[in-house]
Amino acid sequence: MSTKHLLALLNSHIDGDAEQFLSIALQVAAQEARQGRTEEADKLKRLVQKARDQQRSGRPAGGQTPIPLARPRGELQGLVESAYPKITLTSMVLSDDVRERLTRVVRQQQQRAMLRDHGQAPTTHMLFVGPPGTGKTMTASALAGELHLPLFTVRLEALFSRFFGETAGKLRLLFDQIAQTRGVYLLDEFDAIGSRRGDPNDVGEIRRVLNSVLAFMEEPNSTDSLVLAATNHAGILDEALARRFDEVIEYSLPGRAAARAILERRLGNFKPSIRSWSSVEHVLDGLSQGELVRAADAVVKDAILEGASRVSQDALDRALQNRQTLKGKFRRQTGR
Repeated sequence: MSTKHLLALLNSHIDGDAEQFLSIALQVAAQEARQGRTEEADKLKRLVQKARDQQRSGRPAGGQTPIPLARPRGELQGLVESAYPKITLTSMVLSDDVRERLTRVVRQQQQRAMLRDHGQAPTTHMLFVGPPGTGKTMTASALAGELHLPLFTVRLEALFSRFFGETAGKLRLLFDQIAQTRGVYLLDEFDAIGSRRGDPNDVGEIRRVLNSVLAFMEEPNSTDSLVLAATNHAGILDEALARRFDEVIEYSLPGRAAARAILERRLGNFKPSIRSWSSVEHVLDGLSQGELVRAADAVVKDAILEGASRVSQDALDRALQNRQTLKGKFRRQTGR
């Protein structure tokens, strides 16, 4: 067994990543077989199969054993927030296309050892684009929940402004952690460092940071961590950077049917009678998933405090109108 394999085995053991540990063991078995030691290779394969059978009989749904929640330390502390989400993709109202693509990524991650055995790698780099409040951040939580992995949220805006002149070094620390600790990494507000090179407002520091990100994203992802970038402004991203992503998923504002589904799910047992929906549909247009959720939460809280078993049609209509009014004010202030 090579030193490289030994180091990889120790890292996966320290991280508590049993699937990665077994995948590396299979790589060692393949190496043994190539060198003519078929008996040792067969023993390793049988042990790996036995371990996987034991995991399937006692592991939680989803095919992954939860790993200990790692927390950022040192210079990354305060810039990288860690969490262990419990929500899954079933908690979200998504278009059929987006749900299918995300489900495919989850399957690849859950069965990444099989892909590695055939010389393939699972999807690891994804770009989420779309208006604010359309579910990009929630998707990151749902993917972490599906895979039983920690979610590390990186605020690149804060990283850049706080450590101006040293951002590339901090990014190096971040990508080192990605290479060492398996998890789901969300790089929020990605346009803060991913804007087009040569932009009239560009400065040398931004170009250097962008070049650093381009180089980092070409490095092998030994832990198969999911690296997710989210932006509200896809049009300003550098094309070379966008090409580094395995998947680019676009989020849009929900139509009336999807908006109603979001409200019904959020309202739960407090949802009004079916007859009242037609009267509120006209105020659903243009509201994001996040705005719909906030409107639903507002009327549910009032219903609880008033001792009501359902929200009233008028209360829901007012809450939605308030969100529309607030949205209109922000649009006028930003000139959009």
